[in-house]
Amino acid sequence: MMKPLISNIVVVITGSDASILAAKYAIVMSKQLRCRLTGVYVVDTATIRQLTLSKIFIQEESQEYEKSLEVNGERYLSYVEELARAKGVKMEREIRRGAVYTEILTVADEKKADFIVLGGWEKDRGARDIISHSHRELMINAKCSVLLVKEPGIDQIYKQA
Repeated sequence: MMKPLISNIVVVITGSDASILAAKYAIVMSKQLRCRLTGVYVVDTATIRQLTLSKIFIQEESQEYEKSLEVNGERYLSYVEELARAKGVKMEREIRRGAVYTEILTVADEKKADFIVLGGWEKDRGARDIISHSHRELMINAKCSVLLVKEPGIDQIYKQA
């Protein structure tokens, strides 16, 4: 018997509207395909370190900002976990620290992900922002398929699931 094409999905949560839509998409996929779902949020300590070394942040500011990002990450993951639970899907949560794309690739490898789900670029974001850079690195370096969600009707699809 052939192994299912998709049995493990990793969804990247950033707190942006696009990542929440991607989470809803991943929840529906997980429900329909009966596969495992892991939500990942990364506290971007690599960028914080660069900002501190560049003297844009002082040490106290960087520690405060890092703590704030971690609190936000827990909140976003809890919200997505509730969205999953509402659809009868169990979601594992991962909060990591480091470079965003490196940590997501590590989680995908650890979870033996068949799929990484990302939120699409938001129109008001520049092509050079950190999320865009991380998305590009993920698409280039992932060992599994990467889906960039741009489904305009995902809210309706999620409600019907």
